[in-house]
Amino acid sequence: MLVLSAEQVSRVTASFTTHHLQTIVARVFFSLSHDHHELVSPQRTAIDMPEHRVLFMPARIPDIGTTIKVVSVPLLSADIRGIPASTLVLDEKSGATKALVNARALTALRTAAGSVLATVILHPPATAKFRHLVAFGAGLQISSHIRQFLDTYPSIVRITIINRTLNARLAALLGDLQREYPSTAFVALSSSADELEAAVRQADCICCATSSTSPLFPSEWVRPGTHVVLVGSYKREMAEVDTALITRARAVVVDSRAACAVEAGELIAAGVPQAAMVEVGELLRRAPADTEEDSWAWEPDAPRVSELLSAGTGDVTIFKTVGLGAQDVAIAVATVDRAMEMGIGTTVPDFE
Repeated sequence: MLVLSAEQVSRVTASFTTHHLQTIVARVFFSLSHDHHELVSPQRTAIDMPEHRVLFMPARIPDIGTTIKVVSVPLLSADIRGIPASTLVLDEKSGATKALVNARALTALRTAAGSVLATVILHPPATAKFRHLVAFGAGLQISSHIRQFLDTYPSIVRITIINRTLNARLAALLGDLQREYPSTAFVALSSSADELEAAVRQADCICCATSSTSPLFPSEWVRPGTHVVLVGSYKREMAEVDTALITRARAVVVDSRAACAVEAGELIAAGVPQAAMVEVGELLRRAPADTEEDSWAWEPDAPRVSELLSAGTGDVTIFKTVGLGAQDVAIAVATVDRAMEMGIGTTVPDFE
């Protein structure tokens, strides 16, 4: 059995390009929308401990693998230690445990890749005029989203990060980003700052990755043409934006209709029927693979995307993700395969 620590996972995933990460999740979304009868991804099971809600997410994708991820979400808002997560990867032939992978960073990587993929489909980097990204939160999710957005949209020149408080975690994130992207202007605000409204009003793209149970800002602050990414809520009682903003959507794109119908608090509160949700996988089609790294390739289904955007009457676009176990399969298996190629990890002999 191969064991990959958080540090080892970081070394492995540093070798993945942003495009490769998008391709990993594109294959999942395509399978979900076109070959769903073969993909097994049941709704997550939750068990509450005194200080955490533990989520269990098993899944299998034919020709990729079978995994189960376990995530412990803190129940106390004061707990800023992050979200512990581990993924167990099974051997498809023997059924035995093949690898145990620290999934803290992997969860953020695959979620951000899905968000940016959906954004690329709706707003191609070649034509999008994104210049100002506003991000709510300061954890791994926001860190990964900001980096992948910057790598994909070179037009972005300003990023405002909004957090409950201007704490040490936010300061560390800001420092890292400023060193990595010296040509980008970064600003940090607390959620009570007077400048909050001005930042949201100026945003071309807004990314929310918080555990909020009430809207982070009112709909009227969001200007027409803005793209909104909603990552944080995964329960009916959670919501990062108000119903008014949801009803303004020209298109509501989701990772999974079935999952969002029971877990996406904002969409449930707004009464969005499943028929009105469009899965990102429905906006994709397979393409000839052009690199060794990406043996499975994708491209936007341009006519379908055009039809979707022209049919809508709203003035914003929204992508909502609650996270799928199938995404964890793809990113964990890709990480284990690359780790074995690179000779990274600790092998436990005779585990069985």
